[in-house]
Amino acid sequence: MEDRRIVELYWLRSEEAITASERKYGAYCNTISYNITYSHEDAEECVNETWIRSWNTMPPQKPMRLMAFFGKIVRNCSLDLFRRKTALQRGGGSVPLALEELSECLASEQDVEKQVESRQLSESLNRFLHDLPQRDCNLFLRRYFYMDSVETAAKRYHITAKNAAVILHRVRKKLAEYLQKEGLL
Repeated sequence: MEDRRIVELYWLRSEEAITASERKYGAYCNTISYNITYSHEDAEECVNETWIRSWNTMPPQKPMRLMAFFGKIVRNCSLDLFRRKTALQRGGGSVPLALEELSECLASEQDVEKQVESRQLSESLNRFLHDLPQRDCNLFLRRYFYMDSVETAAKRYHITAKNAAVILHRVRKKLAEYLQKEGLL
């Protein structure tokens, strides 16, 4: 089913919208969530929460790209759940490591959340990523948006984990320099 039709179903308040969303984007959302939560049950919970949030958001919103729309919702839901579950216990897993890696080029851990939410930072990140070579951009997104492990992202692009880690380190360094030039660091 086309995205336009799925959005129409949400606007018509048809429960078929959720069924169509699950059918078309369920596996995609589950992968994002599992990469963050490392739990099939938590991932399922976050995917279901994504459909509820989508139901409550449309209308008034009319997203142009459902994949990005659902991806953002499930990612945020999964990160929220991950933070709640790890509030008392720190360490382990790929998410803390990915966030720690990014903190090298962003001001501080507390400021990271505020900066990521800021529209200006988002626009700058988009410009920065747009100017990267495609493989470097995709590798960066797989690691820091989809929260893939370095090894998983490396396999996707047929490079070694060490090569991927070097590329990611260089991209983070370039990002820090770029954000400093933009006055965001």
